[in-house]
Amino acid sequence: MGTAVIIGAGEGLSASLARKLHARGHSLLLAARNTGKLAELQAETGATLVACDASEAADMEKVFAEADAMEGPIDVAVYNPSARVRGGITELDPAAVKSAILITGYGAFLMAQQAAKRMIPQGRGAILFTGASAGVKGYPNSSTFAMGKFALRGLAQSLARELHPQGIHIGHFVIDGGIRNASRPERVETAENPDSMLDPDAIAESYLHFLDQPRSSWAWEIELRPWVEKF
Repeated sequence: MGTAVIIGAGEGLSASLARKLHARGHSLLLAARNTGKLAELQAETGATLVACDASEAADMEKVFAEADAMEGPIDVAVYNPSARVRGGITELDPAAVKSAILITGYGAFLMAQQAAKRMIPQGRGAILFTGASAGVKGYPNSSTFAMGKFALRGLAQSLARELHPQGIHIGHFVIDGGIRNASRPERVETAENPDSMLDPDAIAESYLHFLDQPRSSWAWEIELRPWVEKF
């Protein structure tokens, strides 16, 4: 196995992915604005930590330069960051909207560009994007999130058509529902409502299944939702 880069690492899905990729034998680089919160995960997985503002090209270049120095070629890159600014269209702060779109969409481009520069010469690799139902349908008072996630999905679809023929597997994951997180009381399930939220370990398993797809039947997008979630 080579090196896996996870942008926007933290608890929940990215931590589950880090553990599972580590178990598969990948060297790990975890990038986040605040790497202090990753100390426990680093101790568990031996990951390299890099502080990164995903919307800054220089920071993204630094992340991949660090990954280049690690053992094994970069063969997996995952983009998790996103930002929300809620409110009606007449109430939104343009500067906050711009920042959110840069984090959710532009940062994904920056990661994909750096990953592709390494993977194309190898003729192999996977670039994965964590999307949301907001990238398929826009919700009221959520135009900023929709713009960012629509951009993310468009990027992934375009890259799949461009890079699949070059051996680079592109994946966009539509996460349709809340992700289980015991540290957030409003997201704790009850005995009367079991498995009503996405389990981050189960989502990570789907990412790994995606990585193992034979190239004769590659997907570019998968939707994941709890069994009780309405479409």
